[in-house]
Amino acid sequence: MPIKSSQTLISEALKEIKTISPAEALKLSNENKCNLIDIRDAVELQREGRIENSFHISRGLLEFAVHPDSPYAQKEKLDPNKELVLFCAAGGRSALAAKTLKEMGFEKVSHIEGGFAAMKNNGFETS
Repeated sequence: MPIKSSQTLISEALKEIKTISPAEALKLSNENKCNLIDIRDAVELQREGRIENSFHISRGLLEFAVHPDSPYAQKEKLDPNKELVLFCAAGGRSALAAKTLKEMGFEKVSHIEGGFAAMKNNGFETS
């Protein structure tokens, strides 16, 4: 069996997950109806800045940080009743991460098409 490329994995994930536009995400965020989660790494945040009202959980720790029984759970930051809206730099990592969270049993999870780059150009404030 041939080894799948990251692009193949992403295209498979996109068929199974909910993708929302930056405008839809901004509306959810402004209405306080989602957990906006930035999964980029710390170097990217330092270099590019961060989206206001978002939580940073790096991709490598995501599954541990969102599981309610994990010692790494970000319980004080995440509202379990709100949708988990993930974003990365351009949308690839967040698509894969959203698929993993669905596999974990999270039902209200989506990712933002175009990621941080698209969000900056669609009304999100950065700091």
